[in-house]
Amino acid sequence: MNKVDPPVNASDPTKAVKHWFALMERYCASVDYDGAEGIFAEDVVSFGTTMEIVSGRSALRRGQWESIWGNITNFKMDLDNVHANGSGNQAWGVVTWTSIGFDGNHQPFYRPGRATVMLERRDGVWLAAHTHFSLYPGTPQRTFGKKPRYE
Repeated sequence: MNKVDPPVNASDPTKAVKHWFALMERYCASVDYDGAEGIFAEDVVSFGTTMEIVSGRSALRRGQWESIWGNITNFKMDLDNVHANGSGNQAWGVVTWTSIGFDGNHQPFYRPGRATVMLERRDGVWLAAHTHFSLYPGTPQRTFGKKPRYE
């Protein structure tokens, strides 16, 4: 696992959730899989836009992130409207997000969604133990990426 600098280590669970979502936005938008691994527990269990249930950080990366992140643009979380709470070593948060997907003809379409995260503080660092990313109803499930430059 890669170390995050700075790590998500706020004492306030609500601040930790907001920091986590800001990092996730950055990693997804920049297609930084290695960086994203640093904010997920090795034993994370998730739902995603392409995966029904996936267990483990490596499986999440292969089955979800690598099939989506490089095929979207403009990924943004609504960081001004994060709902979060927690106590002790557990925290939760929800937020909406937007991105641009590309249909089978590589034409852009609006791709909004929402996310839930459950964080656990492990050795002083908050890590995602569970995430659920989903698209708004009616949003196309597949995105094919921009048209290749050589066509």
